[in-house]
Amino acid sequence: MYDGLDKPLFGEARPRDRCFNYVVGAVTVILVCETLISSLVFPAFPPKAINVFLASIISMICISELTLIYWYRQGDVDPKFRKLIYFNSFTTILLCICANVYFHKKFKEDD
Repeated sequence: MYDGLDKPLFGEARPRDRCFNYVVGAVTVILVCETLISSLVFPAFPPKAINVFLASIISMICISELTLIYWYRQGDVDPKFRKLIYFNSFTTILLCICANVYFHKKFKEDD
């Protein structure tokens, strides 16, 4: 089926794996975008600097994650780093959830 240089570096990706990768990536990017928008909108206009700073850091983490995914898909990164990509995506999602809870003040402090 493949000859010479056309052969995939790490073998064929199963459609299920590829679909799972797209879902994880899409959920992460959507949550990061929502966090960035929430930092600018909540709690009121003008936005608080600390909220924008936190959201910009989360965005930078997402950009580095997308770069790692791009390198993985190009074959420049060893397949064992796939678990690291999943772990980083999971921690980015958790960080977005924490930031959104902070922005929206869902939990009241007991004084």
